[in-house]
Amino acid sequence: MRAMVLRRVGEPLALEDLSLPRPGPGEVLLKVEACGVCRTDQHIADGELPPPRLPLVLGHQVVGRVAALGEGVEGIPLGARRGVGWLGGTCGACKFCRRGQENLCPQAEFTGYGRDGGYAEYTLARAAFTYPLPEGLPAEGLAPWLCAGLIGYRAYRMVRDREVLGLYGFGAAAHLLLQVARHEGKRVYAFVRPGDEAAKAFARELGAVWAGDSTEDPPEPLEGALIFAPVGELVPKALADTEPGGVVVLGGIHMSPIPSMPYRLLWGERTLRSVANLTREDARAFLEVAPKVPVRAEVEVFPLEEANRALEALRGGGLRGAAVLVP
Repeated sequence: MRAMVLRRVGEPLALEDLSLPRPGPGEVLLKVEACGVCRTDQHIADGELPPPRLPLVLGHQVVGRVAALGEGVEGIPLGARRGVGWLGGTCGACKFCRRGQENLCPQAEFTGYGRDGGYAEYTLARAAFTYPLPEGLPAEGLAPWLCAGLIGYRAYRMVRDREVLGLYGFGAAAHLLLQVARHEGKRVYAFVRPGDEAAKAFARELGAVWAGDSTEDPPEPLEGALIFAPVGELVPKALADTEPGGVVVLGGIHMSPIPSMPYRLLWGERTLRSVANLTREDARAFLEVAPKVPVRAEVEVFPLEEANRALEALRGGGLRGAAVLVP
């Protein structure tokens, strides 16, 4: 099979021919239909989130068809469409797994990080950590659901009881979550990279009541804020934009340093919290609600061999929605 392989951080991925993997016990082999390109992939490739091993195949927003079953896998037929996200496996026995926080399992495996991911024609996944996907939608439109949607929805659930929300960084996750929030009757304010008029227009098209530069004040105090941009300077800004009792959620796995800030920004019982990975329950919840909205991903499609160009487009901030690789 062909795959785009990371051999050294900071260097471009290399197109290589690899042996077709065989599924072990509890695993499935998927023929990849599409794989989303995530900001986390960029952080791994650039060394900001050092990978646990090299060489490595990136990619954790995988839509595929079951091509082979490992020993013990039942209830998943050959040819079934399945999705794979960031959480690739857990121990199932630690205190975090037992109390429903498998996202914090110290022995968790992550797709495209510890396990090879979907920047390839085929990939292996633990069957219990794959999800059934609808047949009637194109694979490239489903791929962003599997991280931007799943982890974004986990972040959104932390402010779901609020009516006035701010989204900081209007990329793959924000453009999906805006659709969910508007469907549920929220007033949403979008904060974008200063001067990005295209992103502002895109946010308004999707139902944002206001879109402005991340340096601007919103027209009214926020009740909840979701930060998807990996920019630490946005944390005190979001807290300042949020009313007393508000919640600010950090939705990324990596962020630049958060600057020193006065205590008054937290005072007033504001809550600052992070999102770490996701659980399979988050996935089930999002995959139930997304078709009802319906959530539509805006994507730019790249051939598998142009993964480096897709990552560069993500670095430059010029994407409208999400980048997706198609073998």
